[in-house]
Amino acid sequence: MSQRSSGSPSTPVTEDERLLAQVPRERRSFVKTDSWRVLRIMGEFVEGFDTLSDVYSAVTVFGSARATPEDPYYEKAVETARLLAREGFPIITGGGPGIMEAANRGCQEGNGLSIGCNIELPFEQGLNAYVERAINFRYFFVRKTMFVKYSTAFIVFPGGYGTMDELFEALTLIQTGKVKHFPVILFGESYWRGLAEWLRDRVAGEGKIATTDLTLLTITDSPREAVAIVRKARESRAKAYPIEAPRD
Repeated sequence: MSQRSSGSPSTPVTEDERLLAQVPRERRSFVKTDSWRVLRIMGEFVEGFDTLSDVYSAVTVFGSARATPEDPYYEKAVETARLLAREGFPIITGGGPGIMEAANRGCQEGNGLSIGCNIELPFEQGLNAYVERAINFRYFFVRKTMFVKYSTAFIVFPGGYGTMDELFEALTLIQTGKVKHFPVILFGESYWRGLAEWLRDRVAGEGKIATTDLTLLTITDSPREAVAIVRKARESRAKAYPIEAPRD
C-alpha cells in the first residue's frame, strides 16, 4: 500500500501521528489524553477480533494501491484470489484500490469471503466496491495484527513502502518463531528479483541474516503455484494446530 507524505501543514492529522507525538502544537492536550487513547486502541482490537472471529485460514494479499486495471499484476491478483476463494480461502486486503481491489474482486468472483481492513490516512482512500466485510482502523499496528492473526499466508504483489513494511514485518515474525507454517509469496519475479539478490548477496552474504532465512520467501509468476503453496501451508497448520470439536 503506497502512502504520501504527511508533511504539509494542511494535511489532516491521523491518530497514528497523534500517538507518535508528531504534532508539537498538540503536546499539551496529547499528554492529557494518552490514557484515554489506550482505551481507543483496545476498542480497535476488540472490534477487529469480534468482526473476524469466524475467519479461518484466510490469505492476505498486499500490493500497490496505485496499480490500475490495465496493470498486468492487477489481473494476476484477480486470478490468484479467484483460485484461492474457490479453494475455500477468505481473502483479506487493506480494502483500498489497486492490487487490493483486484484481490477483493477475484475473491468475489470465486464466491469467497472478501474482507477489507481499511486504514485512516491523511488523504482519501475509501473501500473498494468488492469488499464484503469491512473494518476501519485508525492505527497501523492494530490492523497489522489482524492481517497476521487471521491469515495462513501472505501473497505480496509489487508495491511501495507500505507493501515493504508489511512484507518485512511478516518475515520478522516468522524468523523469530512467532508464527509457523506461514508462507510469504512474492508475486512477480522481475519486480522482486533485485530485492532477492540483495538479501542473498549483501544481507545474508555479510551475515546479517542466516542463509536459511532466505527460504522464508518464495517468488513466483504463477497464480496456480501460489495457490498450491498456500494449500500446503493450510494442511501443515491443520496438523500442527488441530481444532477441537465443540463441546456440549
